[in-house]
Amino acid sequence: MSKRQPIDTAVKKETCVLIGLATQYQKREQLEEYLEELAFLVTTADAVTKKTFIQSLTKPDVKTFIGSGKLQEVKKYVVAECIDMIVFDDELSGSQIKNIEKEIPEVKIIDRPNLILDIFAQRARTAHAKTQVELAQYQYLLPRLTNMWTHLQKQKGGIGMKGPGEKEIETDRRIIRDRIALLKKDLAAIDKQMATQRSNRGALIRVALVGYTNTGKSTLMTAISKKSVFAENKLFATLDTTVRKVVVGNLPFLLSDTVGFIRKLPTQLIESFKSTLDETRESDYLIHVIDVSHPQFEDQLEVVERTLGEIGCEDKPTLLLFNKIDQLKDEEFERSPAELVAGLKERFEKDGNDVVFMSALNKADVTSLRDLLYKRVKELHIKTYPYNQFLY
Repeated sequence: MSKRQPIDTAVKKETCVLIGLATQYQKREQLEEYLEELAFLVTTADAVTKKTFIQSLTKPDVKTFIGSGKLQEVKKYVVAECIDMIVFDDELSGSQIKNIEKEIPEVKIIDRPNLILDIFAQRARTAHAKTQVELAQYQYLLPRLTNMWTHLQKQKGGIGMKGPGEKEIETDRRIIRDRIALLKKDLAAIDKQMATQRSNRGALIRVALVGYTNTGKSTLMTAISKKSVFAENKLFATLDTTVRKVVVGNLPFLLSDTVGFIRKLPTQLIESFKSTLDETRESDYLIHVIDVSHPQFEDQLEVVERTLGEIGCEDKPTLLLFNKIDQLKDEEFERSPAELVAGLKERFEKDGNDVVFMSALNKADVTSLRDLLYKRVKELHIKTYPYNQFLY
């Protein structure tokens, strides 16, 4: 009597190929870095990258983004390997998505903003985050609605050609607009509640952790506050702002962990996550967390500084915290981590910035960080609440 085979309950992960476009404004070396990050986004979304395609054009092709010849090359591989999904590193128009789907049917076509929105949807846990993500998804979908409908074959001019398709798509547009209006109303109510919560926090200085996604902000918050905060080695592990009351010495302050930034962040998300970003806007002091072990940490630093400028936080006093020094490597010149840190200190401390190098995971130099925070928070407290100095 033969033994019964165990049932495989594992869910098969979707497979995908990545496509990037090198142009006069986006050089190949830079594109390769972006595609590495796109592959990490795909992993975070729980899919598997099988191959990467790079096309070089002066500018994106209006019809297919990468041109018909390259699209045929991609189609040949996708069909042969039974790939589930094609992911583009840049934003596609509705007509480009439609043309690509027509050429490669039965395969999902996704661009970078859509992938990020999908990850946010997976990560959203609270009603607030879910409402923010849903609003961003509908705002992304609305301008692409016309060309994403494959059944509207009668949308042509002339007598007798005004078929039911046009009525149907107008109905869908109206439904989405109504839904967007309702979600904005819900978010306005939530924003009001959160603003009230922030105003009721009393005479305490607010410190916000900001930075690129996956730089270790949540791990750092656990190290500083000594209270566990969810952290994971994936992009956008944190969507909802977490606020903890921290006491250093005899001085209490509020420490918040905010959503991480990323290159080419969909504008719909910045608008939808306005209330979450308000935590950063209303803070008194920023801790900009940087993954110093990342090969492109300086590019990430610039992305965060640019985004902070877009939300009006460029002039806030800021501590540059270079995290993950335990993972620093110099394969080219074989310098030790200590030598690398000394060189970086010389570069970034010359402008009078507050700069700290540490490993949040190993809790190295947490004491010196807390001492610096005590000094800065005390200065801000004296300046902001001169009538309330009994704490120190």
